Amino acid sequence: MKRSSFIIGVLLVALLAISACSPEATPWIPTPTPATPDQEGQSASEQEESEHDDEHTVADTEQQELGEPDVHYTLLTGGDTGMLVYIGQGGEIDELQNPTLTADPGDVVQITLINADNIQHDLIIDELGVHSEHLEDIGAQTTMEFRVDEEGEYEYYCSVPGHRQAGMVGRLVVGDPPSLAATAPSIVTDPARVPEPVGSRAPTLVEVGLTAQEIVGQLADGTTYTYFTFNGQVPGPMIRVRVGDTVELSLTNDTDSTLSHSIDLHAVNGPGGGAVYTETPPGETHAFSFQALNPGVYVYHCATPSVAHHIASGMYGLIVVEPEGGLPEVDREFYVMQGEIYTEQPFGTPGQLDFSMQKMLDEAPEYFVFNGAAAALASDEFALRANVGETVRIFMGVGGPNFTSSFHVIGEIFDRVYPYASLTSPPLTDVQTVSVPPGGAWVVEFELDVPGRYILVDHALSRLERGLVGFLYAEGEDAPEIFSEIEP
Repeated sequence: MKRSSFIIGVLLVALLAISACSPEATPWIPTPTPATPDQEGQSASEQEESEHDDEHTVADTEQQELGEPDVHYTLLTGGDTGMLVYIGQGGEIDELQNPTLTADPGDVVQITLINADNIQHDLIIDELGVHSEHLEDIGAQTTMEFRVDEEGEYEYYCSVPGHRQAGMVGRLVVGDPPSLAATAPSIVTDPARVPEPVGSRAPTLVEVGLTAQEIVGQLADGTTYTYFTFNGQVPGPMIRVRVGDTVELSLTNDTDSTLSHSIDLHAVNGPGGGAVYTETPPGETHAFSFQALNPGVYVYHCATPSVAHHIASGMYGLIVVEPEGGLPEVDREFYVMQGEIYTEQPFGTPGQLDFSMQKMLDEAPEYFVFNGAAAALASDEFALRANVGETVRIFMGVGGPNFTSSFHVIGEIFDRVYPYASLTSPPLTDVQTVSVPPGGAWVVEFELDVPGRYILVDHALSRLERGLVGFLYAEGEDAPEIFSEIEP
């Protein structure tokens, strides 16, 4: 899974482009500079020429000190990608997004930055003291030259608020430094991995087996985290039954676990939602049965103290209890859940991150995620995909443990929504955003009218900059009568 703490919100471009990222200009009033003894008696034009010569002398001196560049790179901003990224131009970095630049210790590096998207940008490398000017107009460019003396990895990024978090960040690697980045297997649940609809079958016995696993998984590019999971994925597998079914559920706690785990299903009528029977130490299996009495979409999660810690580390999922006769037929179904991750280290820190109990108690997460990892559903592997003319149903839940989601798909209107996932109540129609509480769920349905990329967000939009973003790609014929560009 390739995500950057750039491909994290790769989506913010659609929002920032609309909101005109450049700050309001403050009028600049020139301040008179006292004449030096050498300038006294000179005319204004003579003084200006003298100052101009002085500037060239300084610039020439700096150039002579640095010498000719050993390596040179050209970066475009955004361009026709529609994203907040740097695009390499020429050589080995041609057309690469946020390319990794390389140099050897002692090299003089030249970077030319060209504005290709008419949005304000710059380029900063803090550790090396590199600060470009702001480029506001399309075609504007600037060139920076500097020497790199020590081995290391240095971030280059755009300092316009929100751009770095949205993905406008890359690396300059000098020499062969030891990497701080960490890699691990993906824990992301494919949103298209949804069990078949139950339909109109009669009630029956359904057997469900889950395994509690504590595993190191990929949280973001170069960043890993120890997750608590059901079956090694976040969210846990969707369980799908119908009202009246008897469910026999067994929970096995992996022998490598360090803690006990359990399960509380909000679809269960009984103490603890099953947790009283499933408090399971490492290496053991506990089971219980329940009858699904109420149709709806319900959250399940670990209920072992600290419950919030176990949930924040990934132990949550959805159980769908279909009403008698099943759900209305749709073309595509997807499974999306939102959660928070609390780490000791700041957002974007490479390497293995540690859980922070204090940040969880303060409700100050470093990451917000769909399906377990930063920008997981914005990756090619896990993006949602459908065709124009198809109907889409999203089962949307929040594991939490603390934050309510204002779930929204940019560029779409929900044709039907089932509030709080009540499948027996008449759906609401023509809804823009739904409020999904922690431990709750909604079901949204809509038809895709126009091809393109649609963005899944929590409309508490600052969370996008902490990893909460997904894509839905719709393929098919254009519909200019519904949506088209016109000449001004």
